Amino acid sequence: MVYILLGEGFEEAEALVTADVLRRAELPVCLAGIGGEMVTGSHNIVVKSDKAVEGITLSAGDMVVLPGGMGGVASIENSQTAMALARQAREDPALWLAAICAAPTLLARAGLLGSGVHAVCYPGMEDELSAAGAVPQMDRPVVAEGSLITGRGPGAAFDFGLALVEALAGAETAEQIRAGLHYGS
Repeated sequence: MVYILLGEGFEEAEALVTADVLRRAELPVCLAGIGGEMVTGSHNIVVKSDKAVEGITLSAGDMVVLPGGMGGVASIENSQTAMALARQAREDPALWLAAICAAPTLLARAGLLGSGVHAVCYPGMEDELSAAGAVPQMDRPVVAEGSLITGRGPGAAFDFGLALVEALAGAETAEQIRAGLHYGS
């Protein structure tokens, strides 16, 4: 299961494009709400979550996805449950963790990136990655390193979603989805 964590002020494009791309690949996706069933994004789009973050129990192969948006990142950071899920996903080699836009900086602040880890985030925030010992790769829309996948921002949402599909379902499936979307062609 892929759990996309939604907190008030999340970046809608990063969460919903990612969910759409994953579902096109027939991967199970759960929009997990922080603080309520109806969650308002940074552009006032209200999304109904599938379940509360408190109802999540991670199993081998699961992925936790952290969309950006300053409000959404603050919501994740202020939720003990959401942060526990991020920590578990980062520390357990049988799990995946993905973060896009401002969310990789949350991982940096929480000590979840590690020294020498390659990552990308929203441009202008890369100093937060460097301060944690990570190596920013700002010339790339997405960086996949082991079980950690990071994305640059809303404009990289399709690249991010396709990288998640590739990690979970393989390069061939990701290419089929990319071709079906007529993305990059």
